[in-house]
Amino acid sequence: CSISANCSTFLGRLRHFIDIIDPSTLFVTESRLKECIKLLDDFKQGNLPPGITDHQLWEAQKVKQAIIHPDTGEKIFMPFRMSGKSIERVVGLLLPNQTLASTVFWQWLNQSHNACVNYANRNATKPTPTSKFIQGYVGAVTSAVSIAVGLNVLIEKSSKFNPATRLFIQRFIPFPAVASANICNVALMRHSELSEGIDVLDSNGNVVGSSRIAAKHALIETALTRVALPLPIFVLPPIIMAFLEKLPLMQAHRRMMLPVHSLVCLAVFGLSLPLAISLFPQMSEIEASHLEPEIAMATDCKVLTYNKGL
Repeated sequence: CSISANCSTFLGRLRHFIDIIDPSTLFVTESRLKECIKLLDDFKQGNLPPGITDHQLWEAQKVKQAIIHPDTGEKIFMPFRMSGKSIERVVGLLLPNQTLASTVFWQWLNQSHNACVNYANRNATKPTPTSKFIQGYVGAVTSAVSIAVGLNVLIEKSSKFNPATRLFIQRFIPFPAVASANICNVALMRHSELSEGIDVLDSNGNVVGSSRIAAKHALIETALTRVALPLPIFVLPPIIMAFLEKLPLMQAHRRMMLPVHSLVCLAVFGLSLPLAISLFPQMSEIEASHLEPEIAMATDCKVLTYNKGL
């Protein structure tokens, strides 16, 4: 996953993905991107210009991996790169005292962006029809809004909670809504991979075949990262804010609550994104004996790789 980094370990992947989600890569110019790609090509061919340092190679690799899709070799549209995750959406989902309309709006905005991110960062070894994109979008948005609104209505009608407890529970409501919708989003956006399979590669990078089993593994791993991603975002800020709200300074300056809450959410989000996507390597490995018999018989390699997607 990089020139010499070891992405077989969680810490290695974490360092790698911290680079990938660096927002500064959103502003890389076309000429700079071409320079990075050429430099990496020269490195592979052993034709590096004199004076090129390891730091320059690392920076070139960082830029390319943040912008270029590993399967298609094409640029990922800027808002849908991992470095373009819209933090404002997460803050909006966590805002206290939300109305029914604001809950619907923020869930719709969140899942609309997630659908595009899932599509842009999918395994693209096989073409995906537009109908699958529309299906995933409609399914994810519908599930998120339905669950969030349903839980909100349930709590509003509950009489056994006092106002403080009700408000505290409402802050946790977005997590089950977003987690379940994220699973739905990934499954629907990438459902075609299950029926068509994804390419698996040998140790030399040659395509051995197209595997539905590898596709299933890829979707499960990606879905698990989407469940892990919102967990700290929705759990930690309420706990932190419950503590901060008791401080005399915060009680004396109530107007500070919203800005402080937003900053806490932003900080937690910045930590949770690289942690979640580092759970599994992007180029995952699977034993050939665990794949379809025709694929296992087509190669002498015991372990094959596939692009899990992000």
